[in-house]
Amino acid sequence: MFYHLMKHVLLGPLLKLLFRPRIEGLEHIPEEGAAIVAGNHLSFSDHFLMPVVLDRRITFLAKQEYFTGPGLKGRLTAAFFRAAGQIPVDRSGKEAGQAAIREGLGVLAKGELLGIYPEGTRSHDGRLYKGKVGVAVMALTAGVPVVPCAMVGTFEIQPPGKVVPRIRRVTIRFGAPLDFSRFAGSADERAVVRAVTDEIMYEILRLSGQEYVDDYAAVVKAAEASDGGAPRKFPRRER
Repeated sequence: MFYHLMKHVLLGPLLKLLFRPRIEGLEHIPEEGAAIVAGNHLSFSDHFLMPVVLDRRITFLAKQEYFTGPGLKGRLTAAFFRAAGQIPVDRSGKEAGQAAIREGLGVLAKGELLGIYPEGTRSHDGRLYKGKVGVAVMALTAGVPVVPCAMVGTFEIQPPGKVVPRIRRVTIRFGAPLDFSRFAGSADERAVVRAVTDEIMYEILRLSGQEYVDDYAAVVKAAEASDGGAPRKFPRRER
C-alpha cells in the first residue's frame, strides 16, 4: 500500500513533474512474470526515478546501510525503504553475497520484477564499472530474462555527496530482454556466469554511452582513497 501511495499519489507525480524523464524502450518490460531489470547506478535518485516510470512494481536489492543509518535521517530512510518493500543486502563478503542471491531468487519465485545494480555500488565518477556475477547467477538459476537499463543524466543531477538534486531532465532507457536459456543449468560454472555478466554490462554500456572500466568500482574507490583521492587512469573501452 505504501509503495503504491508513494508512486501514484505522493512522490511519483512530483518526480515526473520536476525531472520530466524521457522514457525509451518501456515496451521491453514484460507485462507479467518474473524478470530482472539490471541497470547502471549513478545516483541515489536512481532508486526513485526508475520505479516511478514502470507500470509494474519492482523490488530492489538495496545496500544494508540504507536501513542502518544514524540519526533522524537514517531512521526516516530506513522506514521508507522498509515500507516500500525493498530488501537490505549485506555487501561485506562471500556469504553475504549468497544471502543476497537467495533473497533475489525469492522475489523472482513470486513472478515479480527484481531490480539490481550489477556494479554493486554507485559510480563515483560517472563511468561504468565491471559487473559482479550475482545477476547472472540469479538469471540462470531462475531461468528469467534480464532487461538492461541505462539511467542517463542522474549523475549530473545528484552525484555522490550531493544531498539535494539539481532539477534537470533525465533519460531512462530500457533495452530488449536478454535470454540466457542457452546456458540453463550452468549457474555454478564460473566462466559462464562471467560471460553472462559481461554481456549484460555490454548492453548497459551500449544504452548509456558511458566510459567503461574493466575493474570493480569498490576496488577503484579503495585504491583512489589510498592514493589521496587521485583518480586512477584506465584505458577507454570502445562501445
